[in-house]
Amino acid sequence: MAVNLSAPRAGDLRPVPGVTIGVAEAGIRKANRKDLTVFLLEPGASVGGVFTRNRFCAAPVQVCREHLQQGDIRAFVVNTGNANAGTGEEGLVRARATCIALARKLEISPQQVLPFSTGVIMEPLPLDRIEAGLPAALADAKPDHWLRAAEGIMTTDTVAKAFSATARVGGAEITVTGISKGAGMIRPNMATMLGFLATDACVAQSLMQQLAFELAESSFNRVTVDGDTSTNDSFIVVATNKAQHAQVTRLDSDDGRALLAAMRQVAQQLAQAIVRDGEGATKFIAVRVEGGRDAQECRQVAYAIAHSPLVKTAFFASDPNLGRILAAVGYAGIDDLDQTRIDLWLDDVHVARSGGRNPAYREEDGQRVMKQQEITIRVGLGRGEAADTVWTCDFSHEYVSINADYRS
Repeated sequence: MAVNLSAPRAGDLRPVPGVTIGVAEAGIRKANRKDLTVFLLEPGASVGGVFTRNRFCAAPVQVCREHLQQGDIRAFVVNTGNANAGTGEEGLVRARATCIALARKLEISPQQVLPFSTGVIMEPLPLDRIEAGLPAALADAKPDHWLRAAEGIMTTDTVAKAFSATARVGGAEITVTGISKGAGMIRPNMATMLGFLATDACVAQSLMQQLAFELAESSFNRVTVDGDTSTNDSFIVVATNKAQHAQVTRLDSDDGRALLAAMRQVAQQLAQAIVRDGEGATKFIAVRVEGGRDAQECRQVAYAIAHSPLVKTAFFASDPNLGRILAAVGYAGIDDLDQTRIDLWLDDVHVARSGGRNPAYREEDGQRVMKQQEITIRVGLGRGEAADTVWTCDFSHEYVSINADYRS
């Protein structure tokens, strides 16, 4: 069960003018499940994206990068059940053929289509099933199908992930709506996930890559479930330019900051939902590191804690074996770290002070916090004024079972 995460309601998700979405059951891996989704963008939309930093990236990631460079994107096609990764040259051929198939039906160029795949690695993409399912997906296309899309991109997720927000930009109200999928193989760089975030705000195409990067850095690149970087991670940001305000050309302007804040709110909700729905997760854990010389070293320490199987299994068991956290701080790679300056808290419980056990700390207080579903680990480095936060979850028996049986 996801940790304090409810399934979204269709009525809570706001359509984004300029975007229509259709979903179909194409039988890509299993029958009777939504597994093929199309996004259709009206002319004039601005699109940016960031992708996995895994060098063994999937064929659709490679094709997306090529097509984004050419601009004027008009459609996405997303399949679940098959990642089209580890498929060599044939995988690229099939990813491009998917774009051609959709482009023909829309009477646009194949380079105006972005393909996305998620699922099992090293199996041929069933192109025939995708092509056969496209007419049903296109016939289903409506502006208010965000929830259907969130359900249609799920793999091991137990809950669909979708959120909306509104904001004032340039005197006009704008809408932001996004969906994501992911529950395992989640680690920064990015974190297996897909994310699609759209707004009707007016944003220059030249700004979209920076916008996508800024949003990913503060959301999807701040979560980890198991420390594995997927082959297929993709995060796409769309601005349809339908709102009635002047075009945003700089993120450091008043309008740019308002836009970024609204989109970051939804991106962080989506990213945290992935952690809350982490495979087998029973606890949602924020790891905040303070007192660093810069934000980068704070993240370095936070990730060392969040990736540690020993830390994560201790939290699953509510076992206050908290020396594991201090050990992770120590091996995070800060060579001149002074352990006598380290402080550690679990929520309001001061566990370690000046590098040693706090004399006032009682193990039953640590265990009380660890039994909660939501926990904050806070570490003070005593080196400066910087701080940063990442979000993670525990490791349970169920995580092993899900991944042992994934292909069954």
